[in-house]
Amino acid sequence: MEQQTPHRKVRTGTVVSDKMDKTVVVRVTRHAKHPLYEKRIVRAKKYTAHDENNECRIGDVVTIGETRPISKMKCWTLLEIVRRAPVFGDSVVDDEEEQA
Repeated sequence: MEQQTPHRKVRTGTVVSDKMDKTVVVRVTRHAKHPLYEKRIVRAKKYTAHDENNECRIGDVVTIGETRPISKMKCWTLLEIVRRAPVFGDSVVDDEEEQA
């Protein structure tokens, strides 16, 4: 017997923006066949998802699930972070380096 999730639809994508408070923009890509030329092409769609703890950052691969409307644009919520994005360099400057 399969375990059912409370979410109707589940998508996996990459976080492309985390600038908003408690909201991330997730880009979900899929492959489709061109109707005339029958070549496989990449289609992408962006979803705004609710991130309660502001734990996502740009580049993370996440799973989102459909939920009730939270705001005008948000009807998806963050389920899990599948893979973290690597962090390159620190933007934090120590006080010692600042004074020197």
